[in-house]
Amino acid sequence: MSRLIRVLRNVVIGLVVFYLALFGLTKAIRYPEPIASIKLGLAPASKTPDLLPGHWIASKPDPTMAWSVANTENPTTVTWDGQKITFDEFLTKTKTNAFLIVRNGEITFEKYLNGKSKESRLPSYSAAKTMTSIMIGQLIAQGKLKENDTFVSILPDFKNGTSFDRVTIQHLLDMQSGIGVSDNYPSGPSGWGVAIAQMYASTDLNWFLKNNRKMAQEPGTHPEYRSVDTQLLGMVIKKLTGMRVADYFSENVWKPIGAEYDAYWNVDRVGGQEKTFCCFNAAARDYARVGQMLLNPVGAKINNKEVISPAWMKRLTNPVTKLDRNWGYGAQVWHPYPGTTMLLGLHGQYVYTDPNYQVVIVKLSDEPTDNGENEAFTAAVLKEISEQN
Repeated sequence: MSRLIRVLRNVVIGLVVFYLALFGLTKAIRYPEPIASIKLGLAPASKTPDLLPGHWIASKPDPTMAWSVANTENPTTVTWDGQKITFDEFLTKTKTNAFLIVRNGEITFEKYLNGKSKESRLPSYSAAKTMTSIMIGQLIAQGKLKENDTFVSILPDFKNGTSFDRVTIQHLLDMQSGIGVSDNYPSGPSGWGVAIAQMYASTDLNWFLKNNRKMAQEPGTHPEYRSVDTQLLGMVIKKLTGMRVADYFSENVWKPIGAEYDAYWNVDRVGGQEKTFCCFNAAARDYARVGQMLLNPVGAKINNKEVISPAWMKRLTNPVTKLDRNWGYGAQVWHPYPGTTMLLGLHGQYVYTDPNYQVVIVKLSDEPTDNGENEAFTAAVLKEISEQN
């Protein structure tokens, strides 16, 4: 018996030592403590907002702006990778949590799955990038910022004497910075240590960014999708407004558009910096309100509040480069087809808009990180649905 006790004691001591070593490592690289990091790495997409700290974004519902709900559409079949499948198969195949169609300003289809509802606050992942761009456009319209301003002219503490110092706001908006933080997401535990995962989990974004200013290319020479570009834009917003990004967004976007529900923006730590490249969380109906603004080519002025200026609307709705899948891109917005815009996030988050048909489609999902060609196939389905009526 005494031998068994010694073995158990040694196992316990070994586990404690191992945990303390992991704890020290996570502290050193500014990760959440080990158990929290493991939970974050294993959680489905829709559960991650609850595992990270965040700042609330207050809404201000306006009865005069409430959605008209008709539920007059009922998609039955769609084309997936060249094959006809039922709409329900599509929703299941792509692990959909919410699917919403707004046509001519009216909700014509709305469905929630997997225990979700219209009140459920669901993550955006990179669809948040467009939210960040809207705020940047406001600062430009107010004369507080110019696209040719360099990042370090606003945050001089980040100067490092390399071509990083020449990265401009325009470079960041159009994914042309050349900063060497790649957006590759290996699946499983091997993905937890890559730079983009470190930025996602970081408890100190300032520390992360000061240690990740190495350049992969010269600014403006090689467009490549890099979430770090959007994070730098978020830091610019915080610096120029003197406000938490969530509070600025609440006052200047969320309340003016009459959002029904409070939203939530995950941060590195409470009181810290919003993770503006991702981590915005809201109800499907309120994502649709953002999409609805993008249907108006002359800008979005709501109750005398200019949320998107005409000049910035032009910027948001016109691609300036080509990125993945040869889709157009510009100002933190995707353009998969001529005349369309799309907010796109990891794990299957979409806000698709087509002004030609006055349609907004919201799809929020729980797909795995490695979902093959699902983004291209799903975009084609959204296009097909938008053009059906």
